[in-house]
This record gives sequence, structure tokens and C-alpha cells, in this order.
Amino acid sequence: MDNFDPIIGQSPAIEALIRSARIVAATDVTVLIKGETGTGKEVLATAIQKDSPRANKPFIALNCAALPEGLVESEIFGHKKGAFTGAVSDKQGLFQAADGGTLFLDEINSLPLGIQAKLLRFLESGECLPVGGTKPYMVNVRVIAASNADLTKLIENGQFRQDLYFRLNVVPLELPALHQRTEDIEILAKHFFTHFSAAHSLEPPTFSRQAIKTLRSYKWPGNVRELRNLCERLSILLSGKVIEPENLPHEFNRSAITVSSDFTLPELGLQLDALEADMILQALNRTKGNRSKSARLLGISRDTLLYRIQKHGLATH
Repeated sequence: MDNFDPIIGQSPAIEALIRSARIVAATDVTVLIKGETGTGKEVLATAIQKDSPRANKPFIALNCAALPEGLVESEIFGHKKGAFTGAVSDKQGLFQAADGGTLFLDEINSLPLGIQAKLLRFLESGECLPVGGTKPYMVNVRVIAASNADLTKLIENGQFRQDLYFRLNVVPLELPALHQRTEDIEILAKHFFTHFSAAHSLEPPTFSRQAIKTLRSYKWPGNVRELRNLCERLSILLSGKVIEPENLPHEFNRSAITVSSDFTLPELGLQLDALEADMILQALNRTKGNRSKSARLLGISRDTLLYRIQKHGLATH
């Protein structure tokens, strides 16, 4: 089995991401995974670890936002007996537990500044200092970090260390939001229906073409996780049925109405390829050729934009 099979999708953005992730996995470099909540950052981190030379070594994941600030340092670096009230014995940290393997730090944007400094020291020297300790210990751990926040904005606000960002951002991998890769919705839905029908011993439902169109016009604030939850609900409630737009929750149909009212197809029709090429050129002109900003204006990922620029043979800026 391919270690990247759990990342479902055939869009240009996802294919480009997997190509980069395969290259990164074979090295020992620090990785920063960026993406909104629910895009699958831990799934990607796990795939990288399984495809790496450290595959048979420990893989430990920590959600930095899930621990109280006072416990984060002890959890990551360990503590010595008597370091604080309740520290009745020495405690091994996650770095020691992951020695030889990989430590995945999710929501690293939630790490307090003081602990960011200790993490930076580890990344630069391999040294860790337990809470209450005076003698550092050395470990061999690969760090994969993930953030659902824009770290550059946190740096501007003094909430994230710029030097740590540069050290983590050696190879950034960005997971596109689901609304930026709507061509993957159908294949994702089929995957989830197959999974949940087997889990609940039910016949899988299917989406009608109109329902797929409705799903593609939705903004998906919860991303792939939201689609997964929807598919589980529909697998149970509408097993074996063809799902129409009216079977979807109200917010999906409200979204579809809003989107469909923005543009009306002219009576004589239009040339869709020519319109798409013109919209891309307008976006590039408006952003003075900045592809990332152009992609945001068009509601697609940067990789999808590059693919479409190439498809239309447009002059790149």
C-alpha cells in the first residue's frame, strides 16, 4: 500500500502536494504543514512519517492547543523531581519518548513564547532541558509542525518567534481548503461512503449530479472533516438512496442559492474556456502578476491556478 493513499484527491493542488511530500519524506528535514482546520494536516504528517526512514521508530503527535499552558513545557521536555508542586518523580518528555523517531506538533501557533525558545534551541542543537533540570539531554527527533493560523501575522503581533518560523519553514507544505479543490469532493464522498457503509454494515448512498453541484458551491468552513461527518450522517440516514439537494442540510442549499444568483448564463450561451482565461488574466493584472493573490481572488489554490495558466497557454508574469 502507498503511504500517501489516505490523502484522497486528484486535483492539481493535491497531486502537487503529494509530489512534494514524497520528496520531503525521504529526507530528515523539518517540515511545516499549513492549512485550515479540517484539511487533514495530521493525515499528511502521518503519511510523511510512514514514508520516511524513521517509519519503524516512534511517531508521537501532540496538539499544542489541547494542553494547559503550565503543562506544555513538562509534557514536551519532561521534568525533574521537585521541579514544581506535584512533581513527585522524574518524568520523561515527548522528545525522549520519540527519540529516533518523529514528533508531530499540531497547532504549533498555540505554543507559549518561552517554550518556542526552547524548541528553537532543540532544532538548532538537538539539546533539550527538562523543567527543573540543569543538565540538558540530547535526542535525535525529526519535528513535523502544523499550524491552522497565519504564522506571519502572529509574528507581526509578537505572538510567534520569527527565528523559530524560519527554522520550521525549511520545507512548507500547504493543504488547500476544500472549497479550493471542489473537483475532489465527489471522489472524497465516494471514499467516505464506502468506509462508513462497511463500518455500519449498510448499503452506501450516492449523490445525484445536482447534489454534487450543490456541494461544490458550498464554502466548507470545516473542510474535509465536515464532508466526512456529512457522509457518515447520510450513510446512516439515507442508506442505499440517491441523495438530492433537498436531502442536504439547509446551509448547503442556502449557499447554492447565493452562488447561483451571482451570475446568469447569457441567452446565447458563452465560451467557458475563453471566460476562464479572461478571468485569470484579470486576476493576474489586478495583483500585478502575484499568483498567490490571484488564486485567492479566483477561489482556487495556487497549484490549480498554475495548472490553468498552463492549460490556456497564458503568458506568465
